[in-house]
Amino acid sequence: MTAETLFATSGLRTSLQEIADAAGILPGSLYHHFDSKEAILVELMRRYHADLDRVAEAAVAGLDESDERSASDRIVELGTAIAECAVRNRAALQMSFFEGPSATTELTTLTQLRPVRLNDAMLQTLRAGRWSGYIRSDIDLPVLADRICQSMLHVGLDVIRHKATPARVATLLCRILLEGIASEPLGDAELDSSAAFAAVSEVVDSWAEVDVDASDKARHVRAAGRAVFGRRGYEATTARDIAAAAGMATGTVYRLIGSKDQLLASIMQEFGEKVGAGWIAALNSDSSVLEKLDALSWINIMALERFPDEFRIQLAWMRQSPPDTPNPGWSFAARVRQMKSMLTAGIRAGDISVESRSTEMLARCFIGVQWIPENILRQVGPRRALQLVRDTSLRGVVAR
Repeated sequence: MTAETLFATSGLRTSLQEIADAAGILPGSLYHHFDSKEAILVELMRRYHADLDRVAEAAVAGLDESDERSASDRIVELGTAIAECAVRNRAALQMSFFEGPSATTELTTLTQLRPVRLNDAMLQTLRAGRWSGYIRSDIDLPVLADRICQSMLHVGLDVIRHKATPARVATLLCRILLEGIASEPLGDAELDSSAAFAAVSEVVDSWAEVDVDASDKARHVRAAGRAVFGRRGYEATTARDIAAAAGMATGTVYRLIGSKDQLLASIMQEFGEKVGAGWIAALNSDSSVLEKLDALSWINIMALERFPDEFRIQLAWMRQSPPDTPNPGWSFAARVRQMKSMLTAGIRAGDISVESRSTEMLARCFIGVQWIPENILRQVGPRRALQLVRDTSLRGVVAR
């Protein structure tokens, strides 16, 4: 569908005229099918959730079949189906990160709808894997199912998938989350006592030392803008929305922070500097590659804990690779280069064991799994979230 492609690559600013032009029809013809842009968005969300449900139904039905597929193959097969569904529905996937971009009740409901049936299908698949002896008995399967499903859905973000097929990316992500990348898994005590972990913990502690002056109106506007951007998304937010959230006149907001673009840039620059300081601290530490990767996971967990709005805003810049708007936060391209360098060093040293024909794809996938889903972080807390990251991306959940 033409609208799906345009919304996925250009965002919600796409107009009905642009959709009609791309489809080679007159705008009037488009109105025969949809009376507004919101109606198109509602249809895209309906199709997305129906597609997710079909994937879930097929997976559950497949569990009743007696065949020779291993537990690993079944999980990878479902993960691939989810990833392919996400790519087919990229625009709806991106809308699901925020609340509805309008007052349309149905659209707001659809954007906030969780893929319950999909998570349940993954959970049943994982349980079958545990019964067969493939997955360790100490792993929280509902949380793992949610984590795998969300990782597969993020394959729909072009910056994660890059030039690879959904199936290749999904297969690699499943291998990382199920088997981990460490040749010899490290224990929690060893990881907690690493120089890298101490370095990033010091950076995290420094975040609490920022003095917030309640009388600073510009900072007050940035706080209001951060919350609205994080809830509604950049494109659906207007200067009037920010002014209302800040309790100020729109003209005052413009005078204090300039344009909406300038406000976003200032918000994300501060976020990028905080996360970037953690990366620098970890990379410069006297630690092994695995210890550095673990420390980077901790800085990401704490960044999401402290700055959830900025993380949601950042997702808007992941629709393209490279994005058509300069990333206002941390440089994704720089992080990919740094991750490739670390992974290559770890593979050469024999510390990392993972099958991937492309270090580029491995780096992008590992950056993706280092960010724990926000709902899981809220559910289990930072420390257990770190345990989950270690048990998946580093050590793996399979019974060795």
